[in-house]
Amino acid sequence: MSRQDDELRESVRVRYAAAAATVTEGGASADCCGSGCRAPDAVQIDTNFGAALYDAVDRGALPIQAVTASLGCGTPTAGADLREGERVLDLGSGGGIDVLLSARRVGPTGRAFGVDMTGEMLALARDNATQAGVDNVEFLEGTIESIPLPANSIDVVISNCVINLSTDKPAVFAEMARVLVPGGRINIADVVAEDTLTPAERGERGDHVGCIAGALSFTEYRDQLAAAGFAEIEITPTHAVADKMHSVIVQAVQPGGDRG
Repeated sequence: MSRQDDELRESVRVRYAAAAATVTEGGASADCCGSGCRAPDAVQIDTNFGAALYDAVDRGALPIQAVTASLGCGTPTAGADLREGERVLDLGSGGGIDVLLSARRVGPTGRAFGVDMTGEMLALARDNATQAGVDNVEFLEGTIESIPLPANSIDVVISNCVINLSTDKPAVFAEMARVLVPGGRINIADVVAEDTLTPAERGERGDHVGCIAGALSFTEYRDQLAAAGFAEIEITPTHAVADKMHSVIVQAVQPGGDRG
């Protein structure tokens, strides 16, 4: 990893550690674009990022700190078709909102894992799980480029506006393919640029920590997933987050296995 990559990763860690500390202290978290949210009935402040994107019923069923710590650009659990008994992995799990929602969907015979590199977020997520009374969860410290789980151990990988922050996205996609069982699937919310935008033009629309400068284009995202071995790749825009940049849901399948 280059010095610049190290510096970008550290800037991400510092940003999200500060967000976790703010939520823990009872303040407003900041979403990817920096606007705040205070409570489930006040999350309409920014409709492009954060807790406003979640269904009110889901928000109301979770601890307030899990809701206010939400920093993503979508709702990866909404279309994941999670089933009883499945094992779900959330990359960059933050305060745990998507892990907790997943755990309830897969039921007591399933399990939801969250991986995050920020100790402050992991502590917040574990506290949120305790408050929610959800025990079929596990939060692991690690990076999404080197997932601390064995191969062929996960049925579904989700993530919410985190992969764009990675400085080594091919490693992330390779790790997703490694941990998934044959026939496993991904359902990821992320920010993607239109193919006409150069990396420099993406940087003009926002910084790396703000989920903009590090975004792949539609073609780059699809090609890198295919290079990692994924099939049935679909990238569906949900809403614009900047000029010619979109929040999307990315779905794909690990070939093999019986998904019936």
